[in-house]
Amino acid sequence: MGRMTSAQPARRVLLAAPRGYCAGVDRAVIAVEKALEQYGAPIYVRHEIVHNKYVVQTLEKKGAIFVEATAEVPEGSIVMFSAHGVAPTVHQEAAERKLATIDATCPLVTKVHKEAVRFAQEDYDILLIGHEGHEEVIGTSGEAPDHITLVDGPDDVAKVEVRDPDKVVWLSQTTLSVDETMETVDALKTKFPGLISPPSDDICYATQNRQTAVKQMGAEADLVIVVGSKNSSNSVRLVEVALGAGARDAHLVDFAEEIDEAWLDGVTTVGVTSGASVPEVLVEGVLEWLTRHGFEDVEIVKAAEESITFSLPKELRRDLRAEADGLAGR
Repeated sequence: MGRMTSAQPARRVLLAAPRGYCAGVDRAVIAVEKALEQYGAPIYVRHEIVHNKYVVQTLEKKGAIFVEATAEVPEGSIVMFSAHGVAPTVHQEAAERKLATIDATCPLVTKVHKEAVRFAQEDYDILLIGHEGHEEVIGTSGEAPDHITLVDGPDDVAKVEVRDPDKVVWLSQTTLSVDETMETVDALKTKFPGLISPPSDDICYATQNRQTAVKQMGAEADLVIVVGSKNSSNSVRLVEVALGAGARDAHLVDFAEEIDEAWLDGVTTVGVTSGASVPEVLVEGVLEWLTRHGFEDVEIVKAAEESITFSLPKELRRDLRAEADGLAGR
């Protein structure tokens, strides 16, 4: 490659750190792999274990079967609940079908579930900030359906009604944009000055760290490529955060092959990051694609150190095949 001239500005990649797998996703994916190793296929998983196309396809090849409803799981089987969590009614359904269960709910989502239960017991109206239809929101709402009202962004605030404006609390889906969530909270506080906040931040540390890194590189990047699936809330938010931080253009891709060369027109700096359910091999594929297109220099944009890990679900320490057989009377 020849020497760059003034007519050929240096091309570079800004690579976000941290990026990719968070502790909850890592735990959930390993839990499926361990269950397959220990108990053999099939292992049924209710909903995608995490929102990533590549991860789901890889686990399917190893013997995982993903289902949308508990009723799809044959009686006497093993079923795993995804990292997004499920409502108590789903646990009841599993018991009725005599299923042995593994709960791979992210501990940070479990924390929000417990907050919902506690505030409901204290008879608070709970305003849950999140996206309608998202598995995590469905699971959290199911913990206290009579007390929870979903607030899907600032535009939803006007129609929110509560029984007692002095006894109202907000909780949040863990994968939202920090800025948009606080915009919603501010609007809610304007309407309900007595609104209280959860005892600790609901938005996951990994979601916040990935958004912070994207903000740091967004202002310098002509183009930001976010590796992640379209049904991944935190990945979609990273595209929005990049544009909000000043990036001229930003796109979400599952695989490097989805990148359009036209996006590189007039681009000298490309930011790269990945959602919290994305394995690093997919990021490496994007970096290799960019290298082939003249973007060889990679600079790390570091926003935080992450050292959090979660222990695997306790159910993996039991003989679940024997448990399932016993439940089914075999």
